[in-house]
Amino acid sequence: MISIAAEVGQRSKEPAVSEIDGFRGRLISAIHADYDIARAVWNGAIDRRPYLIAQCIGAADVVAAVRFARDHGLEIAIRGGGHNVAGTAVCNDGIVIDLSAMRGVRVDPDHRRAWVQGGALWGDVDHETQAHGLATTGGIVSHTGVAGLTLGGGVGWLMRKHGLTVDNLISVDVVTADGELLRVSEDEHPDLFWALRGGGGNFGVATAFEFRLHSVGPTVLAGPILWDATEAGEVLRFYRDFIRDAPDELGTVVRFGAAPPLPAIPEDMHWHPVLMVGSCYAGPIEDGEQALRPLRAFRTPILDLVGPMPYAGFQSALDSTVVHGWNYYWKSTHLPELRDDLIDVIAGHAFSCSSPRSYAAMFHLKGAVSRAAEDETAFGNRQASHALTIDAVWRPGENFGDRDIAWTRAFFAALGPFREGVYVNFLGGDEDPGRVREAYGDSIYDRLMNVKTRYDPDNAFHHNQNIRPRINDCAGASDRAVTLDGATPALERGCAVWRDRM
Repeated sequence: MISIAAEVGQRSKEPAVSEIDGFRGRLISAIHADYDIARAVWNGAIDRRPYLIAQCIGAADVVAAVRFARDHGLEIAIRGGGHNVAGTAVCNDGIVIDLSAMRGVRVDPDHRRAWVQGGALWGDVDHETQAHGLATTGGIVSHTGVAGLTLGGGVGWLMRKHGLTVDNLISVDVVTADGELLRVSEDEHPDLFWALRGGGGNFGVATAFEFRLHSVGPTVLAGPILWDATEAGEVLRFYRDFIRDAPDELGTVVRFGAAPPLPAIPEDMHWHPVLMVGSCYAGPIEDGEQALRPLRAFRTPILDLVGPMPYAGFQSALDSTVVHGWNYYWKSTHLPELRDDLIDVIAGHAFSCSSPRSYAAMFHLKGAVSRAAEDETAFGNRQASHALTIDAVWRPGENFGDRDIAWTRAFFAALGPFREGVYVNFLGGDEDPGRVREAYGDSIYDRLMNVKTRYDPDNAFHHNQNIRPRINDCAGASDRAVTLDGATPALERGCAVWRDRM
């Protein structure tokens, strides 16, 4: 039994409560010296002040925290890695159920399985699985949280060969809105298991995941190829034709922006505008050399860093370009195959940002992503060719924010004729709620509403890209603009307050 600081009870709109039964972790409130550290998330533009942060050390703590929040009517935010750009991991005037101390990873190499706690980062997973030459699809930045990426679908270097992260999910331990701990899989609570594979944090607090692993590395052929930004249009046209017939083993991400000051990039090229194609070949290195040869030979790149390297090292190569505490603002969309007019729009807008840290990134999908049945999981828009995210990035104290937020919005608007849905994990904090439906499509979204109504009819888990239960789906609710509060003024401008539970 853990006591809560009296100050928390005094500030709460609910009756003062002095303890959480069955909680063994740490409770942090504004009276604690490390409160500001504990409430900070990856996106430094998010500034929210919860009444209480419940740092859990096990699933039983999560059960206790959910029941406490339910009994006292507290707003709930769920923190795994805290990496969501909208800052969904922290709320104002409520409780943060913080799993960041739950980072355990266990690997069974014989059966190619991994069990991962809900607060783990992908770097934790790669570190343990790569000791056995195994991996599963897990993003492109190692400090991304496993839980958030998985529950939203999970893109990454390996997805064209091995599917999305959710395509490799075997089971989930989840605490539901009534405080019940369930093991869900295709055989146990299959409706909830389906919803958790793409439906985000709408259905409960995931405390552990079981993943299917694949033979990858530990050495892979990977790295970026760079061309001058002035050649972006021609490179994209070649890339379109090249990637159409590329083997599934080849994962690529195109990055538009200034060359970051990475150790492998010569200093005289730092901050030079470039189109960079990052690649990772999930197969024999000699096959990867052959597959990439045409791309590496096109128009004589200004820098080619492709070579054999540790997979885990490549997974962390971009970590320093998306640092914790910097400010981020995103717009995103799925795109079809790159027609010439779409290429012209991308090349015409991608390099117009002001901050040298802002960029756009385009993930090539297809392969195993598109071969899965559309209703096999709750991940929508599987037939899209690309996922594009437009990212304004500026450090605290820099004055690029307003200009690059405007750039992001203008670029996104110009893509209007080409947009084909959106990856839910790339949605920002000021999106119209209609975009959540857009992320799934009508059929999947309606099915998700049914599952939400069964497992969370009061919408206790709504501090997310929310799927409302049918019981609360009031007339016009789906058209109301919903945003996450507590962002900096530049992100809040014109936004409604999030706390409408419907």
